[in-house]
Amino acid sequence: MSTLKDRLRADLTTSMKARDELRSGTLRMILTSITNAEVAGKVARELTDEDVIDVLSSEAKKRREAAVAFEEGGRPESAAKERAEAGVIAEYLPEQLGPEEIAEIVGKVVADLNAAGEGPKAMGRVMGLVQPQVKGRADGAAVAAEVRRQLG
Repeated sequence: MSTLKDRLRADLTTSMKARDELRSGTLRMILTSITNAEVAGKVARELTDEDVIDVLSSEAKKRREAAVAFEEGGRPESAAKERAEAGVIAEYLPEQLGPEEIAEIVGKVVADLNAAGEGPKAMGRVMGLVQPQVKGRADGAAVAAEVRRQLG
């Protein structure tokens, strides 16, 4: 049983009692996404905390992308709502890595593989080793950009 999922359910109850519409609506959407992930595929299964973090990361990314789209579309009130929802989701994710920490992890992997200067052909090998280290703690696009930068 996922303790993170239990925490989300308990926080939903608390936010409903407090009449916090933003938080309760966001938590409902998250729990729906978790349920959908549990029943996806041929056999229903219980998600682990790591699986729940994957769902949360995906939902946070959707909110960030939607906020950018709303800003570009001239709808700042909708963008603000998406950012607020992303803020609620971020409370349940592990602490995010900063650019320096990402650069340090990528630099170590590039050095271990002797991949410096190999360019894009080493991208897959490096990303394959970096992704498990930053899973749920960094945006994939930011990691990929740093890998490209360090590979030359």
